[in-house]
Amino acid sequence: MKNNKPQHNVVSFLPTGDFYYTKAMDAMLLGQIEKTHKYLLRAVELEPTDARSFLQLGILALDAENYHEAYDYIAKAHMLDPTNTETLFFMSESAGCLGLVQEAKSYASKYLTVAPEGPYAEEAEEIITFFDYEAEAMPGTTEHTLEEIQAQEKARLLMEQGDFEQAVGVLEDVIIDFPKLWSAYNNLALAYFYIGEATEAKATLASVLRGDPGNLHALCNLAVIAFYEKDEETLHDYITLLNKIQPYAWEDRYKLGATLALMGEYEGAYKWLNSMQKRGYEGDPGFYFWLAHAAYYTGAKQQGERAWDSLVAIDPTKKDSAPWLTHAKDRDFLNELAFIRDKLASHYSSDHLFALFLISKSAYRDELLSEPAIIDVENYTGLEKMYLAFLLGHTFSQKEPLEKIFLRASEVAELLYEQVGIKITTLPLYQLWFVLYENAINAGYTFKNPKALAAANEYLFLSAHDERVTKKAIAEKYAISPSTLTKYIDELLNYLPDVD
Repeated sequence: MKNNKPQHNVVSFLPTGDFYYTKAMDAMLLGQIEKTHKYLLRAVELEPTDARSFLQLGILALDAENYHEAYDYIAKAHMLDPTNTETLFFMSESAGCLGLVQEAKSYASKYLTVAPEGPYAEEAEEIITFFDYEAEAMPGTTEHTLEEIQAQEKARLLMEQGDFEQAVGVLEDVIIDFPKLWSAYNNLALAYFYIGEATEAKATLASVLRGDPGNLHALCNLAVIAFYEKDEETLHDYITLLNKIQPYAWEDRYKLGATLALMGEYEGAYKWLNSMQKRGYEGDPGFYFWLAHAAYYTGAKQQGERAWDSLVAIDPTKKDSAPWLTHAKDRDFLNELAFIRDKLASHYSSDHLFALFLISKSAYRDELLSEPAIIDVENYTGLEKMYLAFLLGHTFSQKEPLEKIFLRASEVAELLYEQVGIKITTLPLYQLWFVLYENAINAGYTFKNPKALAAANEYLFLSAHDERVTKKAIAEKYAISPSTLTKYIDELLNYLPDVD
């Protein structure tokens, strides 16, 4: 039956492109990039003549370094609204990223004509200056260009091979032949520094700055020397100066970005290295190495990961040394080192034995063993020296009764490691064992059944911590009988320290 009653309070809602554009802008303010992209796509689907949505899609694509896609979206926006000044600027930006030099300069000029005081005026001027600078031949490079390149190439190869002494000889000859070839002076200064001639390096760089005041590479190299010499005051002065420089050439942006990244000045480093990549620069391994670090430490982690992927594609040996991996490893190492040092500083030999065991199982075993403050053998007890030798693989004789007992005693910790590993929650279990180990071995205990002793130690630890544990379960875990477990629990109880 047809319902002819009037319908009240019913509002027809048909979402429009404007509705989705507004939602996209709200999502963008919240940093919800995926939602922003989705809403903008819906907006242009509903209103294919809305230039605003196409422009925002283009800006998103620029940020994601999808330059061809960005150019297409922004060109569409410009076609729909050719008078929009913001679109003019982003036409210049996207064209520049694709290497369309004349087009980039043309749109930047148009922007400055219609909006000389606009929000992008400074960046538009930078685009024009940048491409003008790129187009111009650098002063002094027209004469002897081929000879200069050949002369420096030999030195470069020698430096890459680590033969800095020979590189010094080659470069000293080069600057005699080409007394104003400042790049050769800069390389010579680095070669001097690498062979320990810091004074010569600084003098060479000073001569560069006298002949070519403001030479960026010389300033960067002086900063690098101050960094390695730990000359904090001088380094601070150079960093302050470098952060004021606004280079345009690829080579200078690269040098400045890499230098700042080396010193941990990641904001400045990211500014210059990212500006190169945004304009389509495809770098060498060094470029991607420093870009990955700068991006990671300034919060652009996805870009950092992409840069590291580019590096690994060129040099697969770098796969496991990304900054986010080494950062985590450094943190773990410092935490582990602090814990081990704390145990070694203890007055109890059982703590020292525990620390040595942890070192033997550490992912940083070699680093820890190379720490003189940690491996202080002269102050170790006889048992500690024997245990360190055991962990380092020294061969003990099974025919010597005392050494045989020592080997059986030391095997218990290895069996525990096989069963429970090393975690925060299992550290006290090992702590208990090394107390029992020290007391028992000093009392002449023979440690006849290492497997049963490991099981007994785990049972004592778990039961003392109110864990729901049964002798049957522990016995099965270690493949012994419950009666054997009980026997060795009783034996170990004799070596628990007295509680006053």
